[in-house]
Amino acid sequence: MTVRDRVNAAARRLVAAGLARDEAARSASLLARFVLGWSGADWVTQSRDEASADFPERFDPLVERRARHEPVAYIIGEREFYGRPFRVTPDVLIPRPETELIIDLALSMPAAPSRLIDVGTGSGCLAITLALEFPSAHVVATDISAQALAVARANAARLGVEDRIEFRHGAVLARMDMDIDAEPRLFDLLVANPPYIDPADRPSLPSDVAGHEPDVALFAEEQGLAVIRALIDAAPAALAPGGWMLVEIGRGQAEAVEKMVALTPGLTFIDVPQDLQRIPRVLVARSDR
Repeated sequence: MTVRDRVNAAARRLVAAGLARDEAARSASLLARFVLGWSGADWVTQSRDEASADFPERFDPLVERRARHEPVAYIIGEREFYGRPFRVTPDVLIPRPETELIIDLALSMPAAPSRLIDVGTGSGCLAITLALEFPSAHVVATDISAQALAVARANAARLGVEDRIEFRHGAVLARMDMDIDAEPRLFDLLVANPPYIDPADRPSLPSDVAGHEPDVALFAEEQGLAVIRALIDAAPAALAPGGWMLVEIGRGQAEAVEKMVALTPGLTFIDVPQDLQRIPRVLVARSDR
């Protein structure tokens, strides 16, 4: 059998396990490319070649894991974000394309930030990408999960910015008001992709998400708004004058977060730009001190 034949058979197995046809085909080809070390171009030119004798014993167990709805990113241990590979484990949320909007917005700011903080860093995809895009900035990355911070540190080392990111274990902006040289630690930019899913919505989530990604990175009380509210409440004391806040939000939350900012002294609501699916996705606010 050719590689393509085996991949097509695996895709049928995944459809039988409940995956949509397109997702099954994509998952099977990604797993095959991972096993073979192939690029997309290699797949085009070599997938009709005969499969090696050991291909099934390496490929089939991964297909079985995917049939149990384990995300491909956890199976292969990696997900691309903003054109760079990030190591991921079940201790961290899998980076998603819509979160890249935060990077785009940061890069469009009037001035490059010299100090920035990523709250709830997870895999480190935001903190590390911003460190690479703003090479003169000092970055602080926090997370409530020590395991997530370990993944983020490893990613920072892989991508060569571990010396420019200060990793902190803690919730939201706790202890970020510590002094450096007797001056408050204020940030030009605060970014976050916090948990924002209502726990009541768990039954409606894909099993890939609800059954495998960490609850602490997905769910928040107050209909998903509790952590966003905590960030908004803490931001005025953490932001430098004129500093910016970019926080990912969920579908249907734009009106609520705009009202939160309006009721918070020291912050001005700017916008909630849409992602590529036309969903209002990122809260943009600014310190008005």
